Amino acid sequence: MTQKFQILVPAGQNRERIDVFLTNHIENTTRSKVQEAIEAGYVLVNGKITKPGYKVNPGDVIDISLPKPPPQTVKAEQIPLNIVYEDDYIIVVNKPAGMVTHPAYGNYTGTLVNALLYHCQGKLAHVNEVADQDEDTDIKDRVGYEPLNARAGIVHRLDKDTSGLIVVAKDDFAHSFLAKQFANRTIEREYWAIVWGRFGKQKKGIIEANLARSKSDRKKVAVSESGKYAVTEYEVITEFDFLSLIKLKLKTGRTHQIRVHMHHIGHPVFGDPTYGGRRISYGENVKKDKLFVEELLGIMKRQALHAKTIGFIHPITKEKMFFDSKLPVDMQKVLRLLKSYNQDDQ
Repeated sequence: MTQKFQILVPAGQNRERIDVFLTNHIENTTRSKVQEAIEAGYVLVNGKITKPGYKVNPGDVIDISLPKPPPQTVKAEQIPLNIVYEDDYIIVVNKPAGMVTHPAYGNYTGTLVNALLYHCQGKLAHVNEVADQDEDTDIKDRVGYEPLNARAGIVHRLDKDTSGLIVVAKDDFAHSFLAKQFANRTIEREYWAIVWGRFGKQKKGIIEANLARSKSDRKKVAVSESGKYAVTEYEVITEFDFLSLIKLKLKTGRTHQIRVHMHHIGHPVFGDPTYGGRRISYGENVKKDKLFVEELLGIMKRQALHAKTIGFIHPITKEKMFFDSKLPVDMQKVLRLLKSYNQDDQ
């Protein structure tokens, strides 16, 4: 639950920092919470995301969303889980699109952790940190807004609208053992994505482009020379008239890495509302059959990105384990229609 406020900066107001101004004008809040809301992109000035150092002007219209204080601990919730594997030490889950990995700013219920606490009866690793800044994680951890056990068992994360396999630790030793594999990049993972455009003769490649938070929109990531080093490998599986199915491997694990890298090389992930994936702009056939493309976008309401496989060494048995998963229903349906569309054109 969030509290929403709209404040009109009055005439005669001194030009002071927006975090100071809001702290003085909103009851029962602190400057740190206001700053976190600004960093997270939940404060707009005249309809645009702002920065903590912005100085207010008379006549500014400020919209701010602040979460209500979270519970001290995360509650177990009876939420269905697609469990791929489970033993006394680990559990592998196929996370659906639309599910947040763990409670954070504005999302304290309905998450994977809520479901895992119920399923495992609270028997999860207590380490309250995530080892891997996985592809498609939230831009910023909401420090100060998380309950104590918000990340129970979580070793790595996927973005809310990215589906796929996640491995979870049931005790602290398993968490530490898996975390080291993520840190050493020995975890084997493969993502499948439907992206815009055809690749021609370049059926595989390596994308090297540093990533940093966007200066124009703090909710987004952008390619930046001053950003963190990021490398993505891709290979085409199938090409259609204006979309392609590809597989990807991460050599680094930066926030939104796949989505930003694919947009950077001119092949945004289909359906991605943040990085150009919902704009119709590829080829003559797309213009001619706009209704068909709109039908596909109606099916794919999120980015067409799925964490398909994961491989790791078991923390206790030291056995090499590998798991594969089917593509989710929305991606399967889009691919079926694309194949039928191609056949009809031949």
